[in-house]
Amino acid sequence: MAEVGPRQAAPYLRVAAGIRQGIADGTWAPGDRLPSRGELGSRYGVGENVVRRAQELLITQGLLEGRSGAGTFVRSPVERRTLPRIPDPAAVATAAAAGTRPVGAGPAPAGFTGTWEADSTAKTPAPPRIAGRLGIQPGDPCVRTDYEFLTGSRPVLLCTSWEPMAVTGGTLIVLPEGGPLAGHGVIARMAHLGIIVTRVTERPLPVRADRDQAQLLGIAAGTLATLIERTHYDSGGRAVET
Repeated sequence: MAEVGPRQAAPYLRVAAGIRQGIADGTWAPGDRLPSRGELGSRYGVGENVVRRAQELLITQGLLEGRSGAGTFVRSPVERRTLPRIPDPAAVATAAAAGTRPVGAGPAPAGFTGTWEADSTAKTPAPPRIAGRLGIQPGDPCVRTDYEFLTGSRPVLLCTSWEPMAVTGGTLIVLPEGGPLAGHGVIARMAHLGIIVTRVTERPLPVRADRDQAQLLGIAAGTLATLIERTHYDSGGRAVET
């Protein structure tokens, strides 16, 4: 009976490892354009489809980036920072009562130094999943606000906020980015209505960016990302935003 040798790695994984090693040893520096798929195929003894699959893997891992009509490039290292996301509700409410705006009170994570764009739509029916998080009925009207956070001109974070109109409807703070407390964040805006937020929960989940998210973030579909489900609760345990 013939002995079974060690299992060989799939060809695209071998090519990906070769490109990864080439980046590590300086053969290709950040910003360099990789050789064509045909050239890489000849280098590693594989077809162009195998090279394409290897490049797609390295793009999802953040080592390469594809530029339409230009080729595939070694991605420059991205500065990684820890951003504490949840401000202290009591500190924010106290500052709001005093007419000041504490650091980290707005919609961006604490420590974020970029800019953001926002678009709100009132009377948006709550989808079942959102209704469950807010403790309301599916279809109940909400204000939906879509945020896009940017560092320089690069999108780095997407956020969709839902607030029940039963809480904010008919008030001056119904739109998170409009009115006298525009951009002050959920805690300060609710304090304006006499609603005290006492608890904020966050549930991080590993996900892969879908096609729409990837297009907005300028990344490849399927790239690993973090989804954070955040909900603000008032002193009575009612969810006022998610």
